Amino acid sequence: HLSELHLTADGGELFGSSPLARLHLAIDSILAAHADADLCLLTGDLADAGGDEAYAALAAALDRLPMPAHLLPGNHDSREALRRHFPQLPADQSGFLQTALATPAGRFLLLDTVETGAPWGSYCAARQDWLAEQLATSGDEALWLAMHHPPLALGIPSMDQFALRDAAALWSLIAPHQARIRHLFFGHVHRPIGGSWHDIPFSCTSS
Repeated sequence: HLSELHLTADGGELFGSSPLARLHLAIDSILAAHADADLCLLTGDLADAGGDEAYAALAAALDRLPMPAHLLPGNHDSREALRRHFPQLPADQSGFLQTALATPAGRFLLLDTVETGAPWGSYCAARQDWLAEQLATSGDEALWLAMHHPPLALGIPSMDQFALRDAAALWSLIAPHQARIRHLFFGHVHRPIGGSWHDIPFSCTSS
C-alpha cells in the first residue's frame, strides 16, 4: 500500500526531497521484500499538481513492479490526466475511477472519493449507487475497501476538516455487510495510522 506520492512535473524536489527518488526507494523495498505480492495499491495524491509529466514518470516507475498496480485518485490528482497515462484504469458508468477487484482474499472495492477542486472528500449519490450494486452482488465474499479520504476524524484538526464529508451515507451502505469487511485502506493524511472504524480495521500509510 503506497500513497501520497506527490510527484512533481519536472521530477524536482518538494519540501526538500525528491518525491520521485522516494518512490523508487519504495519500489526497491517492494522488490526486495514483497516481490511475491498479488497487487500494489496506491490510494491517491499520485501527482502534486495533477500534471502529465508527473503521471508519465509514475507510469515508468510502476513498470518496475512485477505485480499489477491499482491506482485511486486523490484531491491533488486529475482524473483526465491519469487516464491519459493509464488508459487501462477502470471507471464506473458516471466516469468515477472506482472498480471491484476479484482476488484470492476476496473482493477489493476501490472507491473514488475526490470532489473536483476541493481538498475534502465526497461520495455522491451516483457513486453510492455503484457501491450498492457491488455490495449486492458480492454474495458472501470477504470485502476489502480502499479510498483516498478517511471516513472518520483522526484527531488531527488540520486534516480532519478535509476528511470524507459523506461518511454517514457510506456507513449506511456498508453497515449490513460489516461482518464481511476485512480492512479499510486510505491515504490523505501523510501519516502511518491504524485503528478501527465501526469495528472495521483500518490503516493509513505515510507519504
